[in-house]
Amino acid sequence: MPNAGAGASKLEQRLRSEISGDVLFDSFSRGRYATDASFYQIMPAGVVVPRTVDEALRALDIARDDGRTVTPRGGGTSQCGQTVNDGIVIDFSKHLNKMLSLDLENRICVVEPGIVLDDLNRQLKKHGLWFPVDVSTASRATIGGMAGNNSCGGRSLRYGTMRDNTLSLDAALADGTRMHFGEVPRDLARSDAADAGLALFRDMLDLGQREAGEIADKFPKVQRRVGGYNLDALVPRNAPNNMAHLLVGSEGTLAFTTKVELKLWPIIRNKVLGICHFGSFYEAMDAAQHLVKLRPIAVELVDRTMIGLGRDIAMFKPVISAAVQGDPDAILVVEFAEEDQAENLNRLKQLNELMADLGFGWNNPPRKWGGVVEITEPALQSAVADFRAAGLNVMMSMKEQGKPVSFVEDCAVPLPHLADYTERLNAVFARHGTSGTMYAHASEGCLHVRPVLNLRLEKDVKAMRAIAEETFAMVREYKGSHSGEHGDGIVRSEFHEAMFGPRIIADFKEVKQRFDPDRVLNPGKIVDAPKMDDRTLFRYPPDYRVGDFKTVLDWSAYPGAGGGFQGAVEMCNNNGACRKLEGGVMCPSYRATRNEKDVTRGRANTLRLAISGQLGPDALASDEMAETLKLCVSCKACRHECPTGVDMAKMKIEVLAARVAKHGLRLRDRLVGYLPAYADLASRVAPLVNLRNHSPLLRKLFERCAGISARRALPAFRRDVFRSDSDAVGPADGREVVLFADTFNRIYERENLDAALRVLVDGGYRVHIPRPASGSRPLCCGRTYLSAGLVDNARAELDRLVATYAPFAARGVPIIGLEPSCLLTLRDELLSLRSDETAKAISAHALLFEEFLVREAQAGRLKLPLGSIAGKVLLHGHCHQKSFGAFKPVEQLLRLIPDLTVEIVESSCCGMAGAFGYGAETYQASIEMAELSLLPAIRRADPATIVVADGTSCRHQIKDGTERPALHAARVLAMSLDRAKSVSTPAPSKESIHG
Repeated sequence: MPNAGAGASKLEQRLRSEISGDVLFDSFSRGRYATDASFYQIMPAGVVVPRTVDEALRALDIARDDGRTVTPRGGGTSQCGQTVNDGIVIDFSKHLNKMLSLDLENRICVVEPGIVLDDLNRQLKKHGLWFPVDVSTASRATIGGMAGNNSCGGRSLRYGTMRDNTLSLDAALADGTRMHFGEVPRDLARSDAADAGLALFRDMLDLGQREAGEIADKFPKVQRRVGGYNLDALVPRNAPNNMAHLLVGSEGTLAFTTKVELKLWPIIRNKVLGICHFGSFYEAMDAAQHLVKLRPIAVELVDRTMIGLGRDIAMFKPVISAAVQGDPDAILVVEFAEEDQAENLNRLKQLNELMADLGFGWNNPPRKWGGVVEITEPALQSAVADFRAAGLNVMMSMKEQGKPVSFVEDCAVPLPHLADYTERLNAVFARHGTSGTMYAHASEGCLHVRPVLNLRLEKDVKAMRAIAEETFAMVREYKGSHSGEHGDGIVRSEFHEAMFGPRIIADFKEVKQRFDPDRVLNPGKIVDAPKMDDRTLFRYPPDYRVGDFKTVLDWSAYPGAGGGFQGAVEMCNNNGACRKLEGGVMCPSYRATRNEKDVTRGRANTLRLAISGQLGPDALASDEMAETLKLCVSCKACRHECPTGVDMAKMKIEVLAARVAKHGLRLRDRLVGYLPAYADLASRVAPLVNLRNHSPLLRKLFERCAGISARRALPAFRRDVFRSDSDAVGPADGREVVLFADTFNRIYERENLDAALRVLVDGGYRVHIPRPASGSRPLCCGRTYLSAGLVDNARAELDRLVATYAPFAARGVPIIGLEPSCLLTLRDELLSLRSDETAKAISAHALLFEEFLVREAQAGRLKLPLGSIAGKVLLHGHCHQKSFGAFKPVEQLLRLIPDLTVEIVESSCCGMAGAFGYGAETYQASIEMAELSLLPAIRRADPATIVVADGTSCRHQIKDGTERPALHAARVLAMSLDRAKSVSTPAPSKESIHG
C-alpha cells in the first residue's frame, strides 16, 4: 500500500496507517464509486476496501471521529441511489465475501455481507440447497446489499422476500456497538443482549405496540412492500418479534451489517415453462390474476419493446426465436416447479385449458389471439430465464440519449387492479410526451416500469416528477406500494409521507434517531431525503458538458460528442453485469483482482468523467487513465456479454491513440506494434534474436529497458516461416477460398497454416494465398498496431489487405483465417476504420477456419475423409471467438472426427492476451487470470488428452503454465486425415518387407 502523500488529509493518513486494505482518495477512484445503477452521482470523500470485519468497523470509527458519514456498499447495483453519498464509502465486496458456517440439517447458513448471491448458491448447490431470493442481478448482488434493500426476486410468490428468509443479523451501530439482531420475546426476558441492546430493543418494541393500529392502517397489504422501515416487524404478535427484520430494508441507515444468517431451501430439480402469448398488453395484465390460481412459482412479463430489442441482441436471438411465436404484444412466462415432473406437466395442461377458458386461441377468431408455447428442455428454460433477468439492461441497450428511467420502477398493486393500473399508467406517460417499457413480476402485481426520458433536459426532468406524483397517487388509490422491490434510496424516500402519512414518517425518524442520532450512516435515505429531481445529484447535472473532440475510430452509431464516442461511453448504466465471477468471459481482470478499477463498469465511469472534464484537463491521455485501462486485456467479452453493449476494447484503442499522440511510444509498444514490419527480418537471424530467451542476463536487461517480464519466454522466431510458392493450390475446379496467413502463425507456428492448407485442399477447395496488391511484405490485419494505439499504421495495413482481397470478396469467395484476433479484426475494427462497400464486403466474407468448415458441412459440401483419433480433446476458446459467436463451430468441427470426445474448459480469458502477459507490470495479473480456471483444468486432464486452443496467446499461456502443448484445431483435423489414410492403405506383407 503506498504511503499517503504530503497533500493527503489527516483522515486519509489515519485510515492508511490503521487499515491494511485499500484506501482510495484520488479523484479517479472516488469517481468510480460516485454512481450506482441509478441516475444519481455523488462524489464520496474517499473509499475504503477493508480486508476484515474489524477493519471495516475501524474505518467506521475513524470516519465518525472525523465527522464523516459512512455508506456501506456491496455490488453497487442499487437502482435508487442507495449506495452513493458524500462521505466514506466502505466496499465489502472484495474481501468480506465468505460463507462462515453451514448447517445442513436445519438448512441454515451464515455469511459475510459481501458474498455474491450466485457465488453463495454455487457453494450450496453441491449440498442440494439454494438461497432462493433470485434477483436478476444475482451474478453481482451481495447478500448485504440484498438485505439492505429487502430484495425479492422473481420467485417470491413461493419463497417470499429477503426479509422472509433472513433469520438474524450481526451488526454494529454507528457508535461501534456490536449487536446480534434476531428473534426476541416481547418481554425480553430470555434475551442475552447487553444492556444497550436491551434498551434499544425495548424502545423499538414499545414503538411497535404504540403504533400498531397506525401501522395496520397505513402499511400496504401487498407482499411486495419494501418502502420505509419495517415497523410491522415490531408490532405485538403470537410469535417472537425478529429484530433483524427491522434492519432488512433499512439501506444501511441504521446499522453496519457484519454477518447474515439465512434460511435455505432445497434446489429446484424439475420445472416447466408455459410462455403465454397475448395480442394485447391489457389482456396479459388482466390474465395474471387468473394464472396465479394454478399455483405457479412465478409469472414474469416480457412486453413488445423488450422482445423487439432482444431480437437485435445476438446472444438473445436464438431464445426469442424458440420461445416466441408470432408477434405478441406481451408474453407471460409461467413457471411450475413441483418436485414431481409429472405434476408440472399436468399444470402445463391446465394452463392451456385456462388460456382457452379465458378466450384465447391461435387461429380461431372470434377468439382472442394467444396461446401457450411449452418449454420443457432445461437449456432453453435457462436461456429464457437469462433473457428475462437481463430485462433492465436489454431496455438500456437503446442507443438514443433518451433511456428508460427508473423512478416508478417497481410499484406494486393488487392483481385485480393490474390491468387498469398499467393502462392508466401508459396514459400518464403519453400525456407527458413519452412511452414506457414494462416487464417482470406479473405474479405479484409488481412491474418494472420505465418511461423513456432524457434527464439532460429540464423538460424531461419536470416530466419525471409529474409522472412520479401521478403514478404514486394511483398506487395509493389501489392500496398498493410505491416501493415494491428496489427500495427507496433518493428516488422514493421523499414520497413516504404521501404514501404513509405524517405519523408513520415521525415513527421512521424516531427509529433513525434511536439507532443513529448523529446521522453517520448513509444519511438522506428513507428519512430526511433530498428531492428526487435535484439535478445537482444527477449523473448528468445541469452543467454536464462534453466538448467535441476528434476520434480515430468511427463511433457514428452513437449520439454525442467525439463523433459519438460520448454516447458509446454513456451506454454503461452501471448494471454491473461485468462483475460476474463465473460464466462467460467478462470481465477477466476483475475476476482476478476484484477491484472496481479493473471492471468494465469502473473503466466506463472513468472515461465518462474524463471526457466531461470532471477529472481535469487531458484526463483521457493521463497516467491515471492508463492505469485504469492497464489490466483491460481487450478480450471483447463486454462487446458480447454486456447487456448494454459497452465495447471497452474499442474504447481502449481511443485512449491508447490519445496517449501516443501526447506522450509518444514506449520501447515495448514499439516492439509489439511494429512486429509485422520487422518479423521477416528477425526470422532471417532467428538464432540471434532468440538469444534473449536463453540468457538470464538478457531477460533482465529486456525487463529493465523494454518492460518485458524476465519470467516469460518470448515466442521463438524461426527461419522456415510460412511462404506460399504459388497464388493458388488445390483442384482447379474446386470451390474457391482465400487463406489469410496471419503474422503470428506465419512467423511462429507455420504448422497451423500447413495443416489448414492441407485440410482445405483435401476437402477439394481451390485455396488462394494472393500476393499483396502493394509492396512485397506479407499481409497483416494491423492488430499489433491497434494494441499500441498506432491507428494510422493499422489503417495502412488494412488498406493493403482490402486492396488484395477485394476481387475475391466481390465474387463471394470466403476469406478464411486461423488466428481469431486477426481474422475477427476484419469483422470488427476494419469497419471502424473504413465504411466503404469494399471493406464491408471483405468483412462479410471473413470466416474463421472452423466457421467455414462447419458451414460447409451443414450445407452438405464438406468431403473430408476423417479417421478416428480415439481419445479426448480439452477445448479452450479464444475470447474473440466467444465474443463473435465463433466458438461453437470449433466444438462442432472437432465432433466430426470419429470417436473423439470433446470437453470444453469453462474458462474466461487465458490471461496472455497478446502482449499483455509479457509485460513486467502485468505478468502477475496474467497468471492470476489463467489460474482462475484454465490452467487448473489442464493440469487435471489425463496426459493423453489433446489440448486445443486456436489463439496463439492461449497456446503460449498454456505451455508456460502447465508445460503441456496446445494445438490449433486445424492440426487436430490434419491428424484425423492422416489416421484415415493410414487405415485405408494396406500394410505391406512380410514378403514385400523382406523383398
